[in-house]
Amino acid sequence: MTLTAEVKKLTESKPFYAVAGVGDYAVEKLRELPEQLHKLQSRRADIAKDLPEKARVYAGKAEGFAKEFPEKARGYADQLTHRATEVYEDFASRGRKAVSKVSGEAALELEEVSVAAKPPVATPAKKTTRTTKAKA
Repeated sequence: MTLTAEVKKLTESKPFYAVAGVGDYAVEKLRELPEQLHKLQSRRADIAKDLPEKARVYAGKAEGFAKEFPEKARGYADQLTHRATEVYEDFASRGRKAVSKVSGEAALELEEVSVAAKPPVATPAKKTTRTTKAKA
């Protein structure tokens, strides 16, 4: 199989688009990270002040959750399977959009480069006759 056929086969697969979608999502979230970090740093004092009380509350909830866990685990597993399928489809759709956008931009750039790289077409020059005058 030729390289072109392999590339075409790859780019027509859903996993390819899902990976592209994950990458696009990761870039989006990484761009948001500095702003979120700044917000958390500004709330650092409030978070530290409330931490001991929240830790006690969550510890109590954890005990209750641990008792119910075996029963709920089956339900969570079913929900997780369904949600994972949805997320996979969303990433594949997002990846298709990202790849198509990048492919379109690349195609436009390639077209511009090819137009700029075309050698000029020679046009036939008009024939002129020159006469030279000798100075006497």
